[in-house]
Amino acid sequence: MSALMVSVTPLELPLVHPFKIARGEETVARTALVRVRAGDLEGLGEAAPTERYGESVESVIDYFATHAPATSDPYRLEALLHAGIPAAARGGLDLALHDLIGKDLGKPLYELFGLDPALTPVTSFTIGIADPETTLRKVAEVGDHPILKVKLGSGTPREQIETIGLIRERYHGTIRIDANEGWDVETAVRILKELERFEIEFCEQPVPAGHPEQLRAIRQRVSIPIVTDEDSLVAGDLPRLYGCVDGVNVKLAKTGGLRGALAMIHTARAMGLKIMLGCMVESAVCATAAAHISPLVDWADIDGPFLTAGDPFTGVTYDRGKLILPDAPGLGVHETVPA
Repeated sequence: MSALMVSVTPLELPLVHPFKIARGEETVARTALVRVRAGDLEGLGEAAPTERYGESVESVIDYFATHAPATSDPYRLEALLHAGIPAAARGGLDLALHDLIGKDLGKPLYELFGLDPALTPVTSFTIGIADPETTLRKVAEVGDHPILKVKLGSGTPREQIETIGLIRERYHGTIRIDANEGWDVETAVRILKELERFEIEFCEQPVPAGHPEQLRAIRQRVSIPIVTDEDSLVAGDLPRLYGCVDGVNVKLAKTGGLRGALAMIHTARAMGLKIMLGCMVESAVCATAAAHISPLVDWADIDGPFLTAGDPFTGVTYDRGKLILPDAPGLGVHETVPA
């Protein structure tokens, strides 16, 4: 192949509803499209940076404007995806390279990883923080989707408990909750003990990251399983969480792409942890890439295409929440509207 050419452009994704979590709210998601060209082939990737981890769309664009690929051979992934590249930027490049390699070989990504596309899990549908009336309207819009992930971490403990109670009165599927670091230990224990009667599958990141002993203290006092997100960015973060949590959330934007995600998945398995494959608010590019490796995990939260109102890409589809992988080379993503 000829020399690799990398280009990056911003992508704005209007959302169906304002998306609010414990630390902020947005009505438009911003990501960065990463395109890698070698000869007649082009690979497409997406970086989904977040301020929580010190990155932005602008920082991704700036990185690639000042750093050339380490080699012109797209198969030399170890050199091209070195640890010196910030995680979100590395993730976008990782996806684009895997897409290009799949197209070069004529194989879908799941085949490159030796995975069975029939074994994909069912994804949750995320309900952001809102007043009770808006929350119930969102739940009604979801219809018979079998799994909800409800954002908590804002408002009084009583208000958060009542929100789940109102949802459970009308919704009989699986409910997961995510506090996004919004509680302290005592608040978490109080709320989770109250929520035990509502059959909550697990609680994600109840307290601020960096305090595994607090996660352990919560886990010892409640029956709802505890899963980390902000506490578990890469595989190297997992050993200190041993005995403190029941599972971890793996996201391509945190791990620096598919290679980092696979390392984290295998590390979590070796530690006996359950695994959720998650996402940021992003387009079908990232969502489809994650979906390709979803047969390796227990739970999925790959719902970006549900949340966005103007996605210019198609890829992964859904059958009552079950992830359906595209049977096309690489990611199998197609551009429907010029980005």
